[in-house]
Amino acid sequence: MPNTIYLDNAATTKLKPEVLDAMMPFLTERYGNPSSVHKFGADCNTACEDARRSIANLINAKDNEIYFTSGGSESDNWAIKSVAYAKRDKGRHIITSGIEHHAVMETCEFLAREGFEVTFVGVDNQGIIKLDELKAAIRPDTILISVIYANNEIGTIQPIKEIGAIARSKGIIFHTDAVQAFGHIPIDVEKENINLLSASAHKIHGPKGVGMLYIKNSVRLLPMIHGGPHERKRRAGTLNVPGIVGFGKAAELAKASMEKNNAELIKLRNYAIDRILKEIPYSRLNGDRDRRLPGNINISFRFIEGESMLMMVDMKGIAASTGSACASGSLDPSHVLLAIGLPHEIAHGSIRMTMSEFTTKEELDHTIEALKEVVAKLRSMSPLYEDAVRNKEV
Repeated sequence: MPNTIYLDNAATTKLKPEVLDAMMPFLTERYGNPSSVHKFGADCNTACEDARRSIANLINAKDNEIYFTSGGSESDNWAIKSVAYAKRDKGRHIITSGIEHHAVMETCEFLAREGFEVTFVGVDNQGIIKLDELKAAIRPDTILISVIYANNEIGTIQPIKEIGAIARSKGIIFHTDAVQAFGHIPIDVEKENINLLSASAHKIHGPKGVGMLYIKNSVRLLPMIHGGPHERKRRAGTLNVPGIVGFGKAAELAKASMEKNNAELIKLRNYAIDRILKEIPYSRLNGDRDRRLPGNINISFRFIEGESMLMMVDMKGIAASTGSACASGSLDPSHVLLAIGLPHEIAHGSIRMTMSEFTTKEELDHTIEALKEVVAKLRSMSPLYEDAVRNKEV
């Protein structure tokens, strides 16, 4: 058994050796600016266009619909703010869900302070958006619907095709934050009626600091970064060539191995969930049992506090999280877990374990045994647990 077990792949993934190999020449001898007209530049420009093609192929997009960014948060900000400012003469109403990533939630809250109106549609107790509520929220001045493809905390996969069809029927632009879904499950922007899609390289064993925004050719989006003609005059700034090349290679590898990897991950995920729910009392799975990302496990344990559990499993060499990495410094319970109806005290006692193709059954077995010890120890120190036992509530 290795000294450390990494189960926080929703936060970031390790760089694949093949990705690093693809990037290395562009960190050393092939260092041209892709905007330059000489051979150094042309060489790098060709590499970026090859990567753009690999990324487009993963979601059935056209090459010229892929725009490189610094990551998912920039892509979300660009998509939402640009639509809002471009369409404000038509309307100022935006619809999103109550379980979005903070990059979407806070962007919408910013726009609300700028005079836009935002409706946060609810989800059911499995984290699936309520389509009837979504339909009812649409108004004549609705200009954008933004719904996460698969939730970053509980892994629930949304009915994206249905949402896209609703938006299309009303002539509303549809954006999805697909950072957790891209490269992990099949996505088809044409069949699913997606106009804008955000993704990031470091969630699929690519490098950090590079992402993309898919912009359907029929959508006119304002640039959010000005200063040059890069990315067809939509996003100024010299391209991150090594990062883009790595992103392209990671997308290529993800497409080739997705079906095989997912079959194994689903098997491991279900095995771990079954063991935890059976062997650790007063535990519950968060999110839909089947309609979830292949590598996502999110469990709540009653009578304990998640941060303490996380620190104790970390001391045992296991890396996991209590929810979104972007909010890990917050003492508030996850807004996602509250949105699916968990009371604060149960939401606080949650752990998220996310796997990759490198995760093994032996690692999961070791983790489950460690969790059993940690949960038992924390409950032995919990006055809430003592009271529940005394009052025969458990």
